Amino acid sequence: MHDNTADERFMRRALELAAECAEADEVPVGAVVVLDGVIVAEGANRKERELNAVRHAEIVALESAAGKLGNWWLENCDVYVTLEPCPMCAGAMINARVRRLVFGAYDPKSGAAGSRVDLFKAGLFNHDIEVTGGVLREECAALLSEFFKSKRAKKKEEPERGN
Repeated sequence: MHDNTADERFMRRALELAAECAEADEVPVGAVVVLDGVIVAEGANRKERELNAVRHAEIVALESAAGKLGNWWLENCDVYVTLEPCPMCAGAMINARVRRLVFGAYDPKSGAAGSRVDLFKAGLFNHDIEVTGGVLREECAALLSEFFKSKRAKKKEEPERGN
């Protein structure tokens, strides 16, 4: 049994990181890596800022955690992320041997924790990760929805400015 209060507390920090992404015109996804109840690393989407397709929040957070802990094996760490991980990020977590994944919003288009595919299915790989989805789901989904709604509105305005 997990502490729902702690799950929400760590997810709220991930949401703060995601909100900072939106301000930088990045898809608002934030992630934190937790060890023994303490945040040891944070990450946020950086694809647009770094012009790099692999700079997802989870990857940034995993890299930071490995650097701070001096080990790429993160077997006692939990990852909290505002959006269900894609296959790339799921693979990174499996390879890093993360203990637990907690995510907020589900991603029906590219989610790899059951929405599109389930790379976390027990026994599928050499390391199993416990998964909890839907923590602060509505808040995580709302941040993403507002971001894309705003992007669509700006896109509609662009042709009118040229006239």
